[in-house]
Amino acid sequence: MPQEFAEYPTTRIILDCSEIFIQRPSAMLAQSETWSDYKHHDTWKVLVGITPNGQVSDLSYLWGGRISDKQITRESGVLDLLDAGDNVMVDRGFDISNIVPDGVTVNMPPFLAGRDQVTAAETEETMSIASVRIHIERAIGRMKTYHILDGTLPNTLSPYATQIVTVCGLLTNFLPPLLKPANP
Repeated sequence: MPQEFAEYPTTRIILDCSEIFIQRPSAMLAQSETWSDYKHHDTWKVLVGITPNGQVSDLSYLWGGRISDKQITRESGVLDLLDAGDNVMVDRGFDISNIVPDGVTVNMPPFLAGRDQVTAAETEETMSIASVRIHIERAIGRMKTYHILDGTLPNTLSPYATQIVTVCGLLTNFLPPLLKPANP
């Protein structure tokens, strides 16, 4: 376990979703399924899971950008791989605490939820979680350095899109580790 995760020793996986811009589909149903209000563009969405050392360990199939992070997590099957005592780290607003298996905990930065401000302790907790959760953003950034993913994916590649994203994700595992393990 990398030293950065000393406060979170039971972290099994860090999850986040990423969106890949795609060419606007011609079919109206496909347009409605791929439109992302968040990105204001048609997208494919993928759930990415990394280990605490930054290795990509799980990639979902691609879904239309309209799907929620919670739904893609539920449908992906990644939760079936967790055991009691495991911890999942996610970003604020990625609340999956009510769909994880019994005995699995979720580390998510606190958010306002109808309050005017967060407490000092919540601010510290947010900073602590964010300092280690940032590594999934770095891993996703590595995936997108493969130029096939840095623009708009044409419709002609749609049948192969899941395989393309999977290969890009797995190729990042051949790069130097994002984090080094703690010295024994």
